[in-house]
Amino acid sequence: MPDRPSLAVLMDPLESLKPAKDSTIAMLTAAGRRGCDTWYFGQADLWVRDGRAMARLRPIQVVADGKDWYRLGEAVIRPLAGIDAVLMRKDPPFDTEYIYTTYLLERAEAEGVLVVNRAQGLRDMNEKVYTAWFPDCCAPTLIARDMDRMQAFLAEHGRIVCKPLHSMGGRSIFVLAQGDMNARVVFETLTEYGRHYAMVQRYLPEITDSGDARILLVDGEPVPVVLARIPGATDHRGNLAAGARGVARDLNDRDRWLCSRIGPVMRERGMLFVGLDVIGDFVTEINVTSPTGIRELEAQCGLDIAGRLIDAVLARVTRK
Repeated sequence: MPDRPSLAVLMDPLESLKPAKDSTIAMLTAAGRRGCDTWYFGQADLWVRDGRAMARLRPIQVVADGKDWYRLGEAVIRPLAGIDAVLMRKDPPFDTEYIYTTYLLERAEAEGVLVVNRAQGLRDMNEKVYTAWFPDCCAPTLIARDMDRMQAFLAEHGRIVCKPLHSMGGRSIFVLAQGDMNARVVFETLTEYGRHYAMVQRYLPEITDSGDARILLVDGEPVPVVLARIPGATDHRGNLAAGARGVARDLNDRDRWLCSRIGPVMRERGMLFVGLDVIGDFVTEINVTSPTGIRELEAQCGLDIAGRLIDAVLARVTRK
């Protein structure tokens, strides 16, 4: 590894980010403190020419916490080969453009660039669907496009949560109870009348008191505290973007067991930064695309989670 390792971050437009809350900015800050050359680019700045991943990169520095939080340098066009690591931090939706982006990043991986999280894993591990690989860690779950099957699942469990497979931040999440006259409409909306898959899960009442806990895994190992996101009084969703409040708590024994099941798989498959969503005793989602929660935990507990991630990235670069 050179004296000044290089780190490029593929992310959303800078003007759309909130410095006090954004985990990617925390990562950039930690990388700068460790002497990394840091670069910024978006999806439109990435292409492949004759099999080589190319990018329009701009050097970026985090200089403040307020509105004018960054400084950008002049753009350069270069192959991604030669950059030590690329952080893929583009938020969902997980659409075809996102998938195409992972193909392009995989060409950089073929030339020795460390991509975090690994491009193939981003494609393979849909945040809702991938829970099916760990059924012993999850509440009863159905992934289907058959609305009658969903109706039967509701009748079996009495109360369920319904989700689309492609969105984030609590968007289009419904809670239904047996007898709800809106049930059929919800199933029609989420599946577009049976044309698309959606997820339904048994409702976990623990969310009301203990919240939807975000456990962060760094190279397969859990951060020792979790962010319990408690829904507001007028909402059922444990998402910060939907108004939930985040409260830090220590890992419990069940959390550690869930991490022992899922963490080694994440490490083996090159997923260095993963967020497990846990309600009560069960994992409800495995977030690999652009997990958040760093800022809230660092503010409440004084941890350097972003630094821990960057150290893990640099360790892998050294081994490569």
